[in-house]
Amino acid sequence: MTKLINPGLPLMAILAAIASAPAPAQQANPPVLAGTRLDIVANGEVSAVPDVALIGAGVVTQAAKAAEAMAENARRTAATIAALKKAGIADRDIQTSSINLSPQYRYADNQPPVITGYQASNRVAIRFRDVKRAGAILDTLVAAGANQIDGPSLSVDQPDALYDQAREKAIATARARAALYAKATGMQVKRIISISEGSSDGVPPRPMPMAMMRSKESADTAIEAGEQKIAISVSVTFELQ
Repeated sequence: MTKLINPGLPLMAILAAIASAPAPAQQANPPVLAGTRLDIVANGEVSAVPDVALIGAGVVTQAAKAAEAMAENARRTAATIAALKKAGIADRDIQTSSINLSPQYRYADNQPPVITGYQASNRVAIRFRDVKRAGAILDTLVAAGANQIDGPSLSVDQPDALYDQAREKAIATARARAALYAKATGMQVKRIISISEGSSDGVPPRPMPMAMMRSKESADTAIEAGEQKIAISVSVTFELQ
């Protein structure tokens, strides 16, 4: 708050007015660290079986004319999506990720490129909530006309509770490590000064390549879920005394 002072007042009155003005608010100083500071970085990790598989599937077609390429692509994509739905995949788990149409060129020395046809592609992202059925559905996709498949990317659908377990393990590890340092130096852990959370990266199983075509004699595509690591890193500052 600004206090107005009449310039006609005597000097002593002005000084008195300034002295009586409220002082600006002071920011509270952080508590002083009286003991020894110890910084610990600890990790917590839990394992879980992935229950969701994300796979990309696409249809690529070529034709002399753009409209023909797009029409054939639309027909085969519709058959692919219909096969997915017939296999029990819900609408919410099928999402178009890209649609492309591009000309195809023939190149010759010292000649401008010549368009020889068009290539159309349509890709969808599919979420499998029953990982064990993913292999059979992949085979259904190929039989329905999909000729591009990548993945799977396996994950845990609702990992929040697992991350909380990892946090608890990380804090427990940090406390145990601080107690070890305190014992080794003849001190005691007085308190925790601060806690900050670092990266939280799960380590998914490595994706497996998918065959584009299979014969009747070949085995069904198998998807093994394995285990996924849910990890949390924390930085904890302790005061030892």
